[in-house]
Amino acid sequence: AGTPAISDPGFLLTRACVEAGVEVDCLPGATAFVPALVNSGLPNDKFVFEGFLPVKKGRQTRLEFLALETRTMILYESPHKLLKTLAQIIEFMGEDRQVSVSREISKLHEETVRGTAAEVLVHYEAKPPKGEIVIIVAGKKD
Repeated sequence: AGTPAISDPGFLLTRACVEAGVEVDCLPGATAFVPALVNSGLPNDKFVFEGFLPVKKGRQTRLEFLALETRTMILYESPHKLLKTLAQIIEFMGEDRQVSVSREISKLHEETVRGTAAEVLVHYEAKPPKGEIVIIVAGKKD
């Protein structure tokens, strides 16, 4: 699903091919973060792709760092960690931080939920998420 080497170890294969002198071609293709960013309604002139947050070690430190980021942030998340991540966004960035959660992009059950971090958390507490998830988080306002 998606573009190989975007938040997965596909770069290892590319690197091995390059080191072995094997030509590598990359065709434009599906990657979940681009349509999620566009659909979010958040500024997309400058953004930072974070991929998956650290699972344990370094997660809090990373969120503290990202709380100060002024560019729009793109995160990947698994459905079973979405509620925790939204709660942590509220904890470190505030309940009023604008977020957009897109799931199952280009599939039958595609959905985008936009609002404050608190509003989106309430939505997914009532309707547990399924599928591949992209979280777009507004940058800190100056």
